[in-house]
Amino acid sequence: MYLKYEPEGSDEPKRWKYQPKKLMSAEREMLERYTGKNFTEFSTDVLKGNSKCRRALLYLYLKREHPTLKFDDVDFAWDELTLEHSKGELLLMRENVAESVPAEQLAAVLEKLDQEIAEAAEDPEEQGKAQLPVAG
Repeated sequence: MYLKYEPEGSDEPKRWKYQPKKLMSAEREMLERYTGKNFTEFSTDVLKGNSKCRRALLYLYLKREHPTLKFDDVDFAWDELTLEHSKGELLLMRENVAESVPAEQLAAVLEKLDQEIAEAAEDPEEQGKAQLPVAG
């Protein structure tokens, strides 16, 4: 999964590979501190669209590049920050979708997933070992 930040007026979007299980403990603790959620809740809520969780995640990545950045200085329009699944993650979701989607909605969900798979970026590091981006 990738976090993509494209502030208005920027020439190129910033993209960071988001792998919750690969974040260092100090970073996980910082995310817990700023959001008031344990890390498992945080990683789930990022996917659900929780604004504070996404802001904290953006702060984490921006702070790596700008160490003096303050959390209160991070502000973004909703359409400037998106999460993008890799092709491997989408394929994994497609394999498991029948277990979680009602039968009458399955065809539409599969069609949407197939569209996203066709447009998704390959992640050469995944090579058959994609995982869903939730820390458990």
